[in-house]
Amino acid sequence: MDRTASEIGIFKLMENALEVELLRKEYGDFILNDISFFLPTGHIMGFAGQNGAGKTTTVRLILNMAARNKGSIKVLGMDNLFAEQKIKQEIGTLFDEIFFVDNWKVADTEKAIKSFYGNWDGALYRRYAKDFSLPLNKRVKELSRGMKMKLMLACALAHKPKLLILDEPTSGIDPVARMELLEILSSYVSDGKNSVFFSTHITTDLDKIADYMALIENGNLFYAGLKNELLKSYLLIKGEHAQLREELRAKIIGLTLLRTEFEGLIAASPAAMAPAENLRMRTPTIDELVVHLIKQKKNV
Repeated sequence: MDRTASEIGIFKLMENALEVELLRKEYGDFILNDISFFLPTGHIMGFAGQNGAGKTTTVRLILNMAARNKGSIKVLGMDNLFAEQKIKQEIGTLFDEIFFVDNWKVADTEKAIKSFYGNWDGALYRRYAKDFSLPLNKRVKELSRGMKMKLMLACALAHKPKLLILDEPTSGIDPVARMELLEILSSYVSDGKNSVFFSTHITTDLDKIADYMALIENGNLFYAGLKNELLKSYLLIKGEHAQLREELRAKIIGLTLLRTEFEGLIAASPAAMAPAENLRMRTPTIDELVVHLIKQKKNV
């Protein structure tokens, strides 16, 4: 699913499925601090950060479920305040909470939801139910958490949305169900016309499918751009305590001292690539990047 910069093109010059500009929200002692990012059409953006970083607040503002203090949001080229009803016909949403009634059958769920969407396709819903192995006569309360998420996704896709907005959809589901969900999302964007905004703290999912990343900590966005560009910017470095000289310590981002070893990030450069004192270096995972970058932010 990863794509190079040349394949994707210049980030901000493309048509965007989602545009967030200088968005601010103040909740007591929490501030979502003037964040901006763009999701080009046809791609998946991972929105990552710790619990409480501001991810769900951002999603709620995008969906106009909360009032902002300032900033602008465009969804599929439309202002999310003035075109809210039209936008909600064109997007699908998936949250970590299941909102369906326990006693509803899978077939009943369609009956309850379809009236909200002018473009609802019953045949498509039943096809997704079959593809997702959702028995139409089974009740919601009888489904596993992973199957409930698939039911929510079937409902989200049955009206042919152009953008999926997901808030922690893989939280609490087993690895097999998570992988199946990621495969569905990859297929959904494969025609280049649909897009996904995927907010999660499970960054291993984003390693697999995200094209773009936005990283947030304590209401502050500290990266938004191509995932591969982010990964190429750093190296994960490991070594023994005796190798941690002061000059090296000063270069390490998010230094973590383990029982016998240290690890952290360093900015990637030709000099850093050269082996030194048997230090171990490699490209980090998204999870490792987020952990060390956030640790550095907290220590500044």
